[in-house]
Amino acid sequence: MAIKLLVLDIDGTIAGESNHIRPKVKDAIRKVQAKGIAVTLATGRMYHSALPFHQAIASTFPLIAYNGAWTKAPQQDQLLREFALPTTLALEILDYFEQAGLRQKLEVHCYHQDQLYVREITPETERYVARSGVQPHAVGDLRPIIEKSTIKLLAISPQVGLIQALITDLHQRYATHDVHLTQSTEIYFEITHAKANKGLAVQHLAEDYLGLQPEQVMAIGDNFNDLEMLRYAGLSVAMGNAPEPVQAVADWITDDVEADGVALALEKFLLA
Repeated sequence: MAIKLLVLDIDGTIAGESNHIRPKVKDAIRKVQAKGIAVTLATGRMYHSALPFHQAIASTFPLIAYNGAWTKAPQQDQLLREFALPTTLALEILDYFEQAGLRQKLEVHCYHQDQLYVREITPETERYVARSGVQPHAVGDLRPIIEKSTIKLLAISPQVGLIQALITDLHQRYATHDVHLTQSTEIYFEITHAKANKGLAVQHLAEDYLGLQPEQVMAIGDNFNDLEMLRYAGLSVAMGNAPEPVQAVADWITDDVEADGVALALEKFLLA
């Protein structure tokens, strides 16, 4: 079956170090759209952080944010899907991150109504803000925000080994039907609702919104939070900069982000 929907990750896929869509990639996306193929984005980013990229490719289709916890149609300003973390669970995980000996090693973010809340502004916060283009709210205690609701928790540490240890431990504490645990980079540990992953979000967009089958979907991604999306899509492509386990589930591996890997994949599969 012909591809009718192309879903792209942002960071490490269409945007590299420059934090902008590379010209060759943008040109290839426009050519794909000219063929009548729907194109949209699925990202771990906040909605309004991802929106400029969505606008840059002139997509008219819903945008998937927060690793699938939030799907919104920008042109209609219509929220199609939202999965907030269960409050009790989110507070438990926050307590885990703030236990003695761990609190000082982690930066913790939570998100409420598409706003970013942090305990305090740190150099890591500033790096995150510089790339995401969002305004953080330093509130000291994150509990009052989480008690209202949070769409995602993010734990950040430059200690890669620590992040891996946390993921392993929390996978042992919680079942997959309780919570979704993933990484968007080797130092970002992301926690969302059990039904919030890119695979389920792309499935909803393709099947329920557009009336398509998995075989009509192509997805390109570069990290662990793309795994479910790559497994769902009839045609899946992993970036050359993706970790080996991510590359292992893809149908094809393209070049890395700084070498316009997305453009290469689109030329091979959709523009030939």
